[in-house]
Amino acid sequence: MDRLTVTEKIIAAKVSSGIKWSEVAAKVGLSKEWVTAACLGQMTLSEKQAGVLAEIFSLSEEEAKWLTVTPYKGSLPTAVPTDPLIYRFYELVNVYGSTFKALIHEEFGDGIMSAIDFKMDLQRENDPNGDRVRILMSGKFLPYKQY
Repeated sequence: MDRLTVTEKIIAAKVSSGIKWSEVAAKVGLSKEWVTAACLGQMTLSEKQAGVLAEIFSLSEEEAKWLTVTPYKGSLPTAVPTDPLIYRFYELVNVYGSTFKALIHEEFGDGIMSAIDFKMDLQRENDPNGDRVRILMSGKFLPYKQY
């Protein structure tokens, strides 16, 4: 038994049941973005949260315990993603990464945007020319320190 096995069981149970990630998140009591990342093996859950997921996805006590173990983060199987949707984010960073960096440094100074103290909200944006994906990302600014 390992975390990947539990993740695969969660995905299989989700497909079988037809439940949406937003419905799972509502039962856990956190955002759909964070709960989806947790179900896909990228976040650590509390025992209580793992218990809720165990009920939803019919996990054993041992499987639920794996949800409370700090995972190895980074779920892409290759350095350059091959999945078309994920590749577009890679492309976005390739094209706009230097722009993000320049504008963040100009506004905040020398530092980074945290992926740890981070929030994300993904929504559908209706548009007569074709619906759009709206992603709002908010990360704490962490300045580099002198020592």
